[in-house]
Amino acid sequence: MTRRAVVVVLDGLRRDLLSREATPALADFADVATHFTEHRSVFPSATRCASASFATGCFPARHGLQGNTVALMEQDGLVVHDVGPPGFMAQWRRLRGRTLAVPTLAERLARAGREAMLFSNVSPGAALAHDPDGFGWVFHRACSHAPGPRALRGADAVADITPDCDGDTRLTDRFITQAVAGNAALGVLWLGEPDHTQHEAPLGAPACRAAIAAADACFARVRDAVQARRAAGEDILLIACSDHGHQTVTEVIDIDGALEAAGLGDSVAVAANGTAVLVYLHPARAARTEAVIAFLRAQPWAGEVVAGTDLARIGQAPAEHLLCAVSLRADDLPNAFGVPGRAAAARPTRGKPDRLGCGQHGGLGRFEQMPFLMIDGPGFHAGKATRRPSRIVDLAPTILRHLGLPETGCDGHALQHQEL
Repeated sequence: MTRRAVVVVLDGLRRDLLSREATPALADFADVATHFTEHRSVFPSATRCASASFATGCFPARHGLQGNTVALMEQDGLVVHDVGPPGFMAQWRRLRGRTLAVPTLAERLARAGREAMLFSNVSPGAALAHDPDGFGWVFHRACSHAPGPRALRGADAVADITPDCDGDTRLTDRFITQAVAGNAALGVLWLGEPDHTQHEAPLGAPACRAAIAAADACFARVRDAVQARRAAGEDILLIACSDHGHQTVTEVIDIDGALEAAGLGDSVAVAANGTAVLVYLHPARAARTEAVIAFLRAQPWAGEVVAGTDLARIGQAPAEHLLCAVSLRADDLPNAFGVPGRAAAARPTRGKPDRLGCGQHGGLGRFEQMPFLMIDGPGFHAGKATRRPSRIVDLAPTILRHLGLPETGCDGHALQHQEL
């Protein structure tokens, strides 16, 4: 019997917001799946970086996409880039000669004569991080492609999908029709909600609760479709998960301005990643290393500054001129709607809005590092919760093991048959 895997990602849904009332479909699924209660994101806990880690089974130190926003060396100067636009991957390839440094699930499956399909309603860059070199199928409103890669146009693409609850619902229709009912070895549906709404409204507000309910309903439809295929004799591993959580923004910090005021801004590039930043230093200014790190550690808004070889502890590496990473100050206090978890955020680049009181993520705070994970299929205990640690990088080897393909080369480990 040919094995397949189906994954539904509810972007930004932290596990303490799951309940019988808020997410009835996921609560029902937990009754038959293994629920990983200590599941964690990567650093930065942001979707583009997490997408690459999901797709490769590796931390950023290995796959090379260091964050949602990164700095690249161009003509002997560090330039900050937003990974989100559809053209980033092509520019990254031009500058480095390649994209991700390790193979994705799409590449591994293609080399085994099988297909991966991704349907994504988040940023173009996050979608392309799953398959930047066109080994499988990517369906996104701004950048759909078939293997080759071959650009998809018109009815073959999903250009009419909107980045909201309605768009998620219509993308789910396409996913069920083409991925679940088709023959793809791996089908991934990456919903944009509740992340999209949580960035624009206070956590726990009616709009956020409605977005969570809508995403839960999308999962319910996928699960029903999977059950129908199972009834027809197919062996399908079903995974429901998120990539990170959210915390409430209490203040927005101009880190570039702070470094400039301290006389340390020259040749330093600050890549804002929500409640975290990646700080890069030009090699010609290596003598400033200790001064920059000492300055950052002295700031009241810096919760944790990780530098040098210690970057390995958070899945990063002192490569590509990365000097250090900063997770901004966070606490467990509640917001106006009683949702705990607050954090400072870095001022975003290129005029993106600052949304005080709304959700944000990226750092090491307790709640932004609180995604959920449930898995139903061979090798998993029905209706059981496990405190065994798991990370996003464990998903690729878990999928590969189910599909009967080698798991070698991943930082993560397959989660089948683990002790509870």
